[in-house]
Amino acid sequence: MEFSGQYLTYEDYKTLGGTLAETSFNLLEFEARRKIDERTFNRLQNAEYSDIPQEVKLCEYKLINSINSYTQSTNQAASNGNIKSENTDGYSVSYGTASNISSIIKSQNDEFEDIIETYLLGVIFNGEHLMYCGLD
Repeated sequence: MEFSGQYLTYEDYKTLGGTLAETSFNLLEFEARRKIDERTFNRLQNAEYSDIPQEVKLCEYKLINSINSYTQSTNQAASNGNIKSENTDGYSVSYGTASNISSIIKSQNDEFEDIIETYLLGVIFNGEHLMYCGLD
């Protein structure tokens, strides 16, 4: 499967210190790119790779790492049957609730928003602020 229109190539990802395998990178890059496109109103979609601002590439690198981390946390919370704590003395198990996963997802969305704002706020592309939403 070919991935086109990437804002960060696998080679640049590795240069920045990325450790994911290429297939995993491509899937997470696509997800990170969708998040960037959502907040930038698709202003970068048809840009040549050489025209992508460095801030966008760094933002995507951070998003890929964050998405990977939260995916692992969510999968772990779901796979352990929501076990919150376990005591072997008298053998007791405490189970968490679905709110544990909900809080992970909320934290994830907050972190994504922080990353995007940190890297892209004030960045100008083709004479327009990437995150401009039409209000003064």
